[in-house]
Amino acid sequence: MSGMAFLPSPVVVRVPATSANLGPGFDALGLALTLYDVVEARVTGGGVSVEVSGEGAGDLPSDESHLVVRAMRRAFEVLGERPAGLALRCRNGIPQARGLGSSSAAIVAGIVLARGLVTDGAARMDDAAALVLADAIEGHPDNVAPCLLGGFTIAWTGERGASAVRREPDPRIRPVVFVPEERGLTETARAALPKTVPHADAAFNAGRAALLVHALTGDPDRLFAATEDRLHQDYRADGMPFTADLVARLRGEGVAAVVSGAGPSVLAFGVDGRTPPPVPGWRVLPLDVDVVGARLGGAA
Repeated sequence: MSGMAFLPSPVVVRVPATSANLGPGFDALGLALTLYDVVEARVTGGGVSVEVSGEGAGDLPSDESHLVVRAMRRAFEVLGERPAGLALRCRNGIPQARGLGSSSAAIVAGIVLARGLVTDGAARMDDAAALVLADAIEGHPDNVAPCLLGGFTIAWTGERGASAVRREPDPRIRPVVFVPEERGLTETARAALPKTVPHADAAFNAGRAALLVHALTGDPDRLFAATEDRLHQDYRADGMPFTADLVARLRGEGVAAVVSGAGPSVLAFGVDGRTPPPVPGWRVLPLDVDVVGARLGGAA
């Protein structure tokens, strides 16, 4: 394609928080949640400016090193041309470094904004191509897939990059997120994982991951068994004992609870109006499943 043109007016995207792994679905399963970042972007004559309010204000960069800007530039390279300058306004509702997909949200926001600022952006980059690029930037597709597509997603990476299928979650399911004050780092959590695991544990998780797909899409009474994990949560427990303790406490009360992504937040599933009990010292966010994913439109 040639003759690329940019829109003269700003575009706005709303991107959801996500929870990945969901227990046994390590690096594969993810769920979009009704907690959002909203980002407005416009093309300018030169330079880069970023305004941040809400989560991360005062901590996140306000220049070209901001992750949304970096994702936009990667997307513009795929689309065919970079604009002279950019101005962004970010209103963040997703807690930073808590296992709720804040970096994936920034990456998806940047890609969708870049696509939206190009007059024929959707023709130049469809959702499948956007997912491949988002995975290339993030390094794994389990968060970027539900952020882009909404709902419950199963993602994998092949020779041509990331792919995903979207499934409709059972409407009786109500996610509840427990967010601590402490932050976590995905790199630190990954470093705690062993290079190999016992065959029996791998087989256990394969069965539970398959059951989880069934439970999330039509049989939520099986969520407690379906969210059991032997691949990653126990190995990471020493690095975030307060998270491991909360998961154990909730599961001890019969609640299907898991570490959200790499932590330290905890995701619990309520069903048919039954919600997990409040826990002192944690910010408790009763949410729904976002079924839309990244969406252009609205106001920043």
